[in-house]
Amino acid sequence: MTKSRPLKAISGNTVFGEGDVFVLFGELFGRGYATGLIEQAKAAGMTVIGITVGRPDENNKPRKLTAEELAEAEANLGGKIINVPLRAGFELDAPEGAATPTDLVNEMSIKGWQEHELDWDHVAACREIGSTRFKNALSEVMEQIDAMIPAGKNVFFAHTMAGGIPRAKVFMAIANRIYKGRGARYMPSQSLLDSDLGKLILQNFEEVTASSFGHLLEASKAFRDRIEAAGGEVRYTAYGYHGTRILIEDEYRWQTYTNYTQGYAKMELERHAENAWKEGVKATVFNCPEIRTNSSDVFSGIELSLLPLLQAFKKEGGGDWADALWQKCQDMLKPEASLDDILQTVTEYQTSEAMQPFYDFQAWPMPNSAEQVDKTVGTSQEIVELHDDRSALISDELSQHVVAATGMLIFGEASEPTGPVLWLDHDLVAKRLIQEYSA
Repeated sequence: MTKSRPLKAISGNTVFGEGDVFVLFGELFGRGYATGLIEQAKAAGMTVIGITVGRPDENNKPRKLTAEELAEAEANLGGKIINVPLRAGFELDAPEGAATPTDLVNEMSIKGWQEHELDWDHVAACREIGSTRFKNALSEVMEQIDAMIPAGKNVFFAHTMAGGIPRAKVFMAIANRIYKGRGARYMPSQSLLDSDLGKLILQNFEEVTASSFGHLLEASKAFRDRIEAAGGEVRYTAYGYHGTRILIEDEYRWQTYTNYTQGYAKMELERHAENAWKEGVKATVFNCPEIRTNSSDVFSGIELSLLPLLQAFKKEGGGDWADALWQKCQDMLKPEASLDDILQTVTEYQTSEAMQPFYDFQAWPMPNSAEQVDKTVGTSQEIVELHDDRSALISDELSQHVVAATGMLIFGEASEPTGPVLWLDHDLVAKRLIQEYSA
């Protein structure tokens, strides 16, 4: 994308209703954006179908869920789960008897990983095996979905697959230095991207985050044709991240977390939606605001972009509801701390000289810098210390509101989407929540 295209209007659902089907294309784990969308689908009376990534067996091959695991997953989802392991990525795939990419990463050392060279022919073979495994499993999943959904129904596919970090101790140590390291512990993010390790990880990110969406669009074509031939509608959505417009000195400006290594895969995800859109398929990637999730917590300081949402609530006329939320957030701080002071700290961070180079949309995702990381991590830690309870943060409270808002905005927009890639910025997030809770 050469420029961000914000969603500008709040739309209501005009397509999906009682008996229609919502397919969650990705297993539901913990906190995350998907919960808000699922709540909207259930409220509309839709039947919910989910999938599973499976669980690793004794050889790290994906297996089906046991009866107990399946029951727990279905209770968590509130719907039926197709018990076919649909794990994206190739970090655990390899020719029989050969080392997997994760094995190769585990051979690296914290001192020598930057010079460690990989056999790219072998990596390509692993990737092909993982891709074939995924597509074969997806074919089986689509057969079951096709048998479960009769003609006359509308179907909503919500893609939620993302990530792809190999479970290797050496990488977690490296990640901590890249995303959290300050001073002597600082490590440039570009050093990772320039290494064979970084190139491997970028490939796996692409398989998990982007290629899985492309495979879904392709594998569901015959199903989509059948549904549409009977008068039904089929929609596809996916979760992206490509920066967000937030209030900075009373102006909504695009900004981003740096360095967002998965950004390359997220742009590839956008391209899949753009290509599908050209073919008449209503597939949309929604680039969502920053929140704290189990997976985003590795990015120290990502929550700083979330805090100005409080100011957006007031700017957009949140009234008593916004005032009550401000007070709730104030009550989460130590007695000597002020919410106004915290927001001023965030403003000073966003307008600091260290952050100015990173407001270049065309250059995204930019590598980090020592000064920027020090500013980001330091400001984050300073604000966390002002909370009365480190396990109850303002950013957690606001994350829940963003999850709810994105669910409402995406579900409403999906009826008649206005483009293949849309940004959900703080202005519309605030307006949608105010509309919902101030009535």
